[in-house]
Amino acid sequence: MIKKKVLIFGASGQIGRNIIRKITLKNYKVTAVTRNAHKSIFLKTQAPLGYLDIIEENIFDEKALEKLIEKHDVCINLIGILYEKKNNSFENIHALFPSILAKLCKEYKLKHFIHISALGINEAIDSDYAKSKLNGETNILKNFPLSTILRPSVVYSVDDNFTTTFMTLLNRLPIFPLYYSGKTRFMPIHCSDLTDIIYSVISKNISSKIVECVGPKTITFRQIIEILLKLINKKRILLPLPLSIANLSARFFQLFPKPLLTQDQLRLLKYDNIASGKYKTNSDFGIPSLRNFENEVEKYCYMWKETGE
Repeated sequence: MIKKKVLIFGASGQIGRNIIRKITLKNYKVTAVTRNAHKSIFLKTQAPLGYLDIIEENIFDEKALEKLIEKHDVCINLIGILYEKKNNSFENIHALFPSILAKLCKEYKLKHFIHISALGINEAIDSDYAKSKLNGETNILKNFPLSTILRPSVVYSVDDNFTTTFMTLLNRLPIFPLYYSGKTRFMPIHCSDLTDIIYSVISKNISSKIVECVGPKTITFRQIIEILLKLINKKRILLPLPLSIANLSARFFQLFPKPLLTQDQLRLLKYDNIASGKYKTNSDFGIPSLRNFENEVEKYCYMWKETGE
């Protein structure tokens, strides 16, 4: 018997695929909204037959959004971008779109609206990314106060763009740059742990405005790189980069369609990505993250080792 009907935006990413697998096995019916249905057909393999519908839709078409939202009990927004493109600004994706969703969720009396934001955005006052995320949160809570906003630290898994990108770079580069001397602190959370948190919010009707979602350990950026090097059996020179040179490299990289680093991301790296102490964390709700960063990455790092061993 179907428990609730769940609408997910941004379902084709690592978090979306994991949450679809988890909640459909718990008898939740999912509608996954995507910009390109034929490219996301692999999502069909993530759920039992009859428990997943894939819909192609323009996320800024309010009439279409109304028709989707009115048929569901829960709405989850996973959409986010790390850099701006021609038609995708931070403000549109992180502030305007979530605001529209929250307004419609209230209008159609949904039981829950869950929005994925980001950790550390209060402090990063000079980052456009962080400012847009904060604007989005403000708009959401104004339009639908019953919303739950989850602020995860860096999310990692075999499908991420974090550990996998760094292991690829560490495989190829003899020297690896450390921005801000690699001192920025993170509390990486495994994608499955974040999925467990989302499921608990839905199943237990957790209603807390902002929850910081963090992993079990605090590690610096330098330590992350050193762990990855150890796992793939590589030795590289880790070079602290002066800010002036770091800025030049970011200006160069952001010219590419998929930049490795932008100036805004460089500004964001100045700030620690750890629990602030101002809000409740997942542990406060009895959902601690148990997966250890090094142990989990070890399970899939073989793809970056010599001969794939």
